[in-house]
Amino acid sequence: PPEDRLERVAVFPSQDPLDRADFNAVEYINTLFPTEQSLANIDEVVNKIRLKIRRLDDNIRTVVRGQTNVGQDGRQALEEAQKAIQQLFGKIKDIKDKAEKSEQMVKEITRDIKQLDHAKRHLTTSITTLNHLHMLAGGVDSLEAMTRRRQYREVANLLQGVVNVLEHFNKYMGISQIRQLSERVKAAQNELGQQILADFEEAFPSQGTKRPGGPSNVLRDACLVANVLDPRIKQEIIKKFIKQHLSEYLVLFQENQDVAWLDKIDRRYAWIKRQLMDYEEKYGRMFPQEWCMTERIAVEFCHVTRTELAKIMRTRAKEIEVKLLLFAIQRTTNFEGLMAKRFSGCTLADGTVKKAELPPPSTNPFLEDESGTETDETVIEKGDIDRPKKPKAPDNPFHGIISKCFEPHLYVYIESQDKNLGELIDRFVADFKAQGPPKPNVDEGGAVLPSCADLFVYYKKCMVQCSQLSTGEPMIALTTIFQKYLREYAWKILSGNLPKTTSSSGGLTITSLLKEKEGSEVAKFTVEELCLICSILSTAEYCLATTQQLEEKLKEKVDASLMERINLTGEMDTFSIVISNSIQLLVQDLDAACDPALTAMSKMQWQNVEHVGDQSPYVTSVILHIKQNVPIIRDNLASTRKYFTQFCIKFANSFIPKFINHLFKCKPISMVGAEQLLLDTHSLKMVLLDLPSIGSQVVRKAPASYTKIVVKGMTRAEMILKVVMAPHEPPVVFVDNYIKLLADCSTDTFQKILDMKGLKRSEQSSMLELFRQRLPAPPSGVENTSSMSLMAPTPEQESSRIRKLEKLIKKRL
Repeated sequence: PPEDRLERVAVFPSQDPLDRADFNAVEYINTLFPTEQSLANIDEVVNKIRLKIRRLDDNIRTVVRGQTNVGQDGRQALEEAQKAIQQLFGKIKDIKDKAEKSEQMVKEITRDIKQLDHAKRHLTTSITTLNHLHMLAGGVDSLEAMTRRRQYREVANLLQGVVNVLEHFNKYMGISQIRQLSERVKAAQNELGQQILADFEEAFPSQGTKRPGGPSNVLRDACLVANVLDPRIKQEIIKKFIKQHLSEYLVLFQENQDVAWLDKIDRRYAWIKRQLMDYEEKYGRMFPQEWCMTERIAVEFCHVTRTELAKIMRTRAKEIEVKLLLFAIQRTTNFEGLMAKRFSGCTLADGTVKKAELPPPSTNPFLEDESGTETDETVIEKGDIDRPKKPKAPDNPFHGIISKCFEPHLYVYIESQDKNLGELIDRFVADFKAQGPPKPNVDEGGAVLPSCADLFVYYKKCMVQCSQLSTGEPMIALTTIFQKYLREYAWKILSGNLPKTTSSSGGLTITSLLKEKEGSEVAKFTVEELCLICSILSTAEYCLATTQQLEEKLKEKVDASLMERINLTGEMDTFSIVISNSIQLLVQDLDAACDPALTAMSKMQWQNVEHVGDQSPYVTSVILHIKQNVPIIRDNLASTRKYFTQFCIKFANSFIPKFINHLFKCKPISMVGAEQLLLDTHSLKMVLLDLPSIGSQVVRKAPASYTKIVVKGMTRAEMILKVVMAPHEPPVVFVDNYIKLLADCSTDTFQKILDMKGLKRSEQSSMLELFRQRLPAPPSGVENTSSMSLMAPTPEQESSRIRKLEKLIKKRL
């Protein structure tokens, strides 16, 4: 079979044709006998093949006989291997039997040793337990005796040891003697607790404000014992001592006392400072240091003060004024800051006020340290965006421990800020009217109104101040006030001071335009008004960026649950509208200044132009206005380059369509007149391409987006004039040339071109009919429309055509 032959060839490679997998007998015979003459050697070939067959038979016979001998040798080797395996199995069994005997022997040898080890361990445990029992019994006796003699120092050392030893007998409580010793220890602890409380009650009576001259050594040792006793004993001692220590405070600052009101809040904090100093001097060594008694007294004072202040403010709410409230809050937060410097806050977990959790690290790039008074006064200046900020300091653990009571009355503060901001906006309006617009400041890229920085300085002061008072609803209320006056600033200061445009526009006649001297035309806005518009635009841009920063800051300050309620997007949109209006005013001003020149262009008798000369007077007028206005606008918007680019783009989008509309009004046009208009159009195109850097010492490449708009628009104007210049005979060639050059299939545009050429109505009718017939068929699936877009020539192709036209004009000149 073919597969067998393939396997054989793979195992035994051979060049013999007989061994090939695709062997063909006919082809092989034809190879041996290619011609009739070669058949003469047939006997010789047959003999060779027979000899080869005999050799193959001999080889096969030898191989078969060899395989017979190999089978006999294999069976013999298998029998020998089986015998060897049987011998090996016997040896392994003997080794296993010997190992079991050895293991049994070892167990018998070590049995006695294990018994001795167990006995030793039990004996050691018994001796240790007896020693502990002896120590426990003696310790309980000594403890009872020392308790009766009030030897608290010795009791403190002994009691801890007795308690530790008693823990070893927890599993032996079923034994009556052990249970009795445990009960005696508990009784001794209870007795010690009652006895120590009685000693402190005697030394520091709850009634009266007079305290003994100083602590005794007995009470100091008693505190050491209280550390070992039930924690409730320690808490009771601390509670009674602090209550007795603050009893005088409750009397001196009762609600009916004059000193209790907010205007004298300093006296509260001065009193506790004196008391803490007095405590440190008289009782500092009596209590263990780990009790943090000084901090506990201060914290309890804060709780009492917060409760008392809240009570008195509810009673006298009508008397609270914003200055008084801020004074009290400032003194209170200063005291809380002083406590943070003096104490660690480790005792706050024991009271009702928990330690403030540190907020997660903020990713705000405008983060800055606002913990100190110097930073609080820092303004949100224009350079803040680029200046690196210091990391925020950790929160004060005592923040709000007293000042929390002022939060219900912060509406007074919010109302005051509303009033102050209203007055601030009114002052800005009055100052602007009195001082007038800011002077042009070209060196710094345009002047930002100083009132803008003043407003955000005040905003930041209010924000920092309010965040120190509360990070809850008052911050939301303050944000609402910020939003209100950001809008008022945008409309009253910025939009309200934009120069007003007048509806009347004085057009120039052709004669007056030609007779006017260069530079005699005046733009609608003066230089000062242009600078004012640029200043308002720069101010609005600064307000937009700073309002976004303000929103991020407010979200940092407010509680996480209220963060979603802070949204200044509407105010940022308002400033964006001011920017857009300012740019539109600049565009309208320059556009209106060019209108008389375009009107003069459309009223010229272009059919009477006899030769092509330099650029027309209307082009000179347009260029003059551009050179007068654009450098002023560019210099005053140097700090906001992107908005100057927007101005250029909007002007191009406004001027170019208007120029094309005026081109259509130039009718009829002679061939020479069209050539002159084409030259004028090219001059305007070059000026527009250079508009962003016109009159500048530093020439910059115009933005690609602007260049694309100018090239596309002015190329269309050039193509219109080229179509007008083309002969209208034969009509088919003219129509095809129009569709190719102008890429506009609108019949209205074609009608205007025919009017510009001055064709009669009869000729126009036949042209329009031919135009409709020559229009390319719209793509399938697209509805027929009156106008369709074709592939316009590339700017490179059009520029080459314009260069050819210029050469022709120069030859004619």
